[in-house]
Amino acid sequence: MPERRRIYRAWLRQEDLTFFEVKVKETDLLLGVRRERFSSSLVWKVEKLVREQRQLLEDYLRRDPAFAAALVPHKPLPGAPPLAWAMAGAAELAGVGPMAAVAGAFADLVGKYLGRFSREVVVENGGDIYLKSSRQRIVGIYAGNSPLSSRVALAIPADLTPLGICTSSGTVGHSLSFGKADAAVVLAANAALADAAATALGNRVRTPEDIEEALSFIQKIPGVLGAVVILGKHLGVWGKAKLVPLLPANS
Repeated sequence: MPERRRIYRAWLRQEDLTFFEVKVKETDLLLGVRRERFSSSLVWKVEKLVREQRQLLEDYLRRDPAFAAALVPHKPLPGAPPLAWAMAGAAELAGVGPMAAVAGAFADLVGKYLGRFSREVVVENGGDIYLKSSRQRIVGIYAGNSPLSSRVALAIPADLTPLGICTSSGTVGHSLSFGKADAAVVLAANAALADAAATALGNRVRTPEDIEEALSFIQKIPGVLGAVVILGKHLGVWGKAKLVPLLPANS
């Protein structure tokens, strides 16, 4: 995961933005805003937001441990924090457990907050991304040992944002996946949904023959905009996922 994080973060550090990091326990964020909108107080405000929301979620998980353990959709208990409801809603659409959406849900939370200060926002949380932009952005795809890894990227037009871009992998990192995809990438209306849907997509890919059926499945989830699957030398693409070469200048 450290190697993957370094690669993602090198790709995301675009010259017109100022980037900073916020780390609270397992939540490790890279954040980008317009240069003139950055300030040390903004870093403090984001860290405070993340600490508060993590505490609310941790308190809730102690009250409802089944929520954390579920591998299928799970309805939150009354009084659950908004973050838990966002995770559960995304998981319900994708047919996975709510914790599959936790990184994306935090990316959404922070991204929307930063959007109050900057019209350009990038939030990366463990390879899961919230993006709001007034210009096209290039987002590279890391796919472990696949020969396509670090060779292709997504071109994201401004009018498609804000959106979530999230990746699941059965060969990279420690996140739970029942599949073997080197990268299952989903573009969706928000990062929580993209995160949950990427897990569902990755779970369905064990061999190259599974790619077409998995992409057919993902098309049926409301709010999903596009998807990419990489398994070894095999590649599948659907929807508004526009692939371009990842040039050395972006790596």
